Amino acid sequence: MAEIYNKDTALQEDKVFSKKISKKFEFDEAVASVFDDMLSRSVPFYDEVRKLVIALILAEQKEDMKVLDLGSSTAKFLLDLHSKASVPLRLKGLDNSQAMLDRAEQKCQAFGAEIELEFADMLEYEYKEEDIIVANYTLQFIRPIQRLELVKKLFNGLNDDGMFIFSEKIIFEDKVLDKHMIDIYYAYKKEQGYSEYEIAQKREALENVLIPFTIKENIQMCKDAGFTKIETVFQWSNFVTFVVKK
Repeated sequence: MAEIYNKDTALQEDKVFSKKISKKFEFDEAVASVFDDMLSRSVPFYDEVRKLVIALILAEQKEDMKVLDLGSSTAKFLLDLHSKASVPLRLKGLDNSQAMLDRAEQKCQAFGAEIELEFADMLEYEYKEEDIIVANYTLQFIRPIQRLELVKKLFNGLNDDGMFIFSEKIIFEDKVLDKHMIDIYYAYKKEQGYSEYEIAQKREALENVLIPFTIKENIQMCKDAGFTKIETVFQWSNFVTFVVKK
């Protein structure tokens, strides 16, 4: 059983890949226990992107507006949104990791936040009359053959004036540039305190688990799903945030 969450305690440091891995990457208890630290140190400008997405949602906020977070993990995004909203919002998180949901539930209780959390397969979930759907670095873990199917479901589940905001790790069509960007990203991770061994271990664990698209492929996927308004609002190296509307 996970320990009781204490909002006054410091983040647990990510040391998941400091020893030899024995399996592919998964969102288990070991990852859930350090996930907030992992995100902040592994995803460049993660905190700034989270604030940007929240600002976009707050610009549209109205009472009882539905915001659905796909792959809500420990609910950090939803808790931040809850704390900044000036009107009551209907916040919900979906995740298929019980370890993540357990952490999220503990955090929501600690902060007294009314956020609905559900264990669900986002490919099977029934999306209905959603105002805003958010997927922060989530689609990249969906098998490419199933990704378009999911985005079509999101399109059909959004209200006519709804919005889908998602952030992804991407690859570049230019393979030389792609290699340079990967090297720049690994240098960034070293600056965050990760060793070369940890970086190599995580890369091996994520192989064939995290499968990124190019920017062009992400845009085409959204078009094929039915979206007509597709913009990028942030990019640092191989990390991009998209805002799409019907």
